[in-house]
Amino acid sequence: MIQTRRNFSSDFTIAQNWKNYGEEEHAIWRLLFERQQRLLVGRACSQFLDGLGGLGVAGDGIPDFRRLNKVLDTATGWQILAVPGLVPDDVFFAFLARRCFPSTCFIRRRDQLDYLQEPDVFHDICGHVPLLMNPVFADYMQAYGQGGLKALGLGHLKRLARLYWYTVEFGLIATPEGLRIYGSGILSSAGESAYSLDDLRPHRIRFDLRRIMRSHYRIDNFQQIYFVIDDFQQLFDATRPDFAPIYREIASLPEIEPEALIAEDREFQPSGQEKKMGRRITAAQV
Repeated sequence: MIQTRRNFSSDFTIAQNWKNYGEEEHAIWRLLFERQQRLLVGRACSQFLDGLGGLGVAGDGIPDFRRLNKVLDTATGWQILAVPGLVPDDVFFAFLARRCFPSTCFIRRRDQLDYLQEPDVFHDICGHVPLLMNPVFADYMQAYGQGGLKALGLGHLKRLARLYWYTVEFGLIATPEGLRIYGSGILSSAGESAYSLDDLRPHRIRFDLRRIMRSHYRIDNFQQIYFVIDDFQQLFDATRPDFAPIYREIASLPEIEPEALIAEDREFQPSGQEKKMGRRITAAQV
């Protein structure tokens, strides 16, 4: 069994030092925030918008984590911990299992407004944290952290990482008003906010846990496939079972490429008249 770190050292947490941000950094936040606010009208899910408003995150500059934590802790018992960058997998999962979200403090440069490979404070705070105000999604994130620690011990981290990618980062949710965005990778991206809902090229597939765990993803382009959930309770329920039998079940099945469709896929249709699509793939085809 993997040994987790119970006491996080200064190697993994730092002080945000909010007073040290300069005017240029706050100006970049304002630019990003105001641009996204215009784009997300009618695109972001209501739970995200409610969380953003409840936290008081706005376009006046990079928020102080201390202020956010007072609101977040009261709402769902979560807190934000400042980190210098990406942390080791076991530390990341242990943070989530303790209802702690690790956030970077730096903000991208002006020449990185449209794409940044490593998450910055805008991605983390404006993309991830608002949904932690939602009790069901907050519980899902904690359950994901607990599942991550188990996956590390079982040697199946890549399968669980795919679940995070296709839900927390790039997930869509069905609502009575139509498809909406809840994935932070989309919510913090000007280009993908429009592409994920409006473009005819990507496929929007109904959520399927096993299918997601078999699916590769790309980090260097917009997604070719998005997975659609019915609600956050569906996500939370998906993390309740012991994943060990699922890992064993799909171990012998072929991997699925980011753009591939399989026979069992159900394309999301607002009318509810959905049908299976694609073609069955074989190991020789992947």
